[in-house]
Amino acid sequence: MQTIGVLGGMSWESTQSYYRALNEGVKHALGGLHSAKIAMVSVDFAEIEALQKQGDWETAGKILAEAAHNIERAGADFLLLATNTMHKVAPAIEQAINIPLLHIADATAEQLRKDGITRVGLLGTRFTMEQDFYKARLRDTFGIEVVVPEEEQRETVHRIIFDELCQGKINDDSREHYLKVIASLHQQGAQAVILGCTEIALLVEQAHTAVPLYDTTALHASGAVERALNN
Repeated sequence: MQTIGVLGGMSWESTQSYYRALNEGVKHALGGLHSAKIAMVSVDFAEIEALQKQGDWETAGKILAEAAHNIERAGADFLLLATNTMHKVAPAIEQAINIPLLHIADATAEQLRKDGITRVGLLGTRFTMEQDFYKARLRDTFGIEVVVPEEEQRETVHRIIFDELCQGKINDDSREHYLKVIASLHQQGAQAVILGCTEIALLVEQAHTAVPLYDTTALHASGAVERALNN
């Protein structure tokens, strides 16, 4: 079994979902007392979030690149960046390490393509929904068209992530907001919706809507377990 590197803390609320999913995946595959081999570094999200607000992605990239280098030194065979938004600085991280980075958009897109999804809605932070680092990868590498919510909806989705989900607050009213946005994306022709922020799955589950949902955390972790066990 290979050692999975996890760069987490963005937020720790979703990082614990990764830890659980990785260990449950290995347990399911191997049985008994088996668990995942994990090397993890968890950063202070307040520091990263401040840099996001300032638009200082270069400094954020340097911080995460250093953390990734430490994970490699701890013996990881490959790396998971346990966040969607900070894949914006994935190139800086990849330049700092000699182990593969499993990109969260690739894990999601591979499943979408397998399921025949060609037009998908995307929920996430404003950075993920509005900037091109995530959408372009889906479009250019996998041929998947991406639909995002209208501006007012994007603001609501973003606010709930930072003011509630990243702080462990789960509100029924916020879930209803998300479900309305999901329905709106479906009406715009989205065959499915990506939960493109690792915290969103803490609030919205497939049982809440008939629109197919793709949980990036679960897909990312599943791909990591497969790689760890099959390489």
